[in-house]
Amino acid sequence: MRAHLLPILALLSGCAAQPPVRQPTAQVIPPALAVLAAADAAPNGVPGRFGFVVQRAEWVGPRLFLNSQPDYRDQRNLSISIDPAAIGGLRQMFGDDLRSALLHKPIIVDGVARRIQIDFIANGRRTDKYYYQTHVIVTDPGQLHVGA
Repeated sequence: MRAHLLPILALLSGCAAQPPVRQPTAQVIPPALAVLAAADAAPNGVPGRFGFVVQRAEWVGPRLFLNSQPDYRDQRNLSISIDPAAIGGLRQMFGDDLRSALLHKPIIVDGVARRIQIDFIANGRRTDKYYYQTHVIVTDPGQLHVGA
């Protein structure tokens, strides 16, 4: 009977050595997994479909940032950075006040999650201190899907 177990154990150990199967991109990736995957893939990004309820929406210059956490500096936060090129089309879809239209709404975004280094600034100059954020850049209104 023991002789029959050896081939089975060898087969099972061979299976364990196989690389993990990647999730299909059609599945929605939550922020925590997006942040971890982007950190693992850095400096490259991770393509996918990302989803969450917008907890914070703020304009920073000409860009609108949609955040999965109330504190955008939270290491678990996934930021959707809406490029100025997409703003006009999104305003046609959701109205002029994009911030109010998207805050507290469930969204799904198709794009690439990347880990971005954010430098601390003191007296108008970069310091040697920094932290990381994970961003998905939206350049086309068709990348953003909003639920009810």
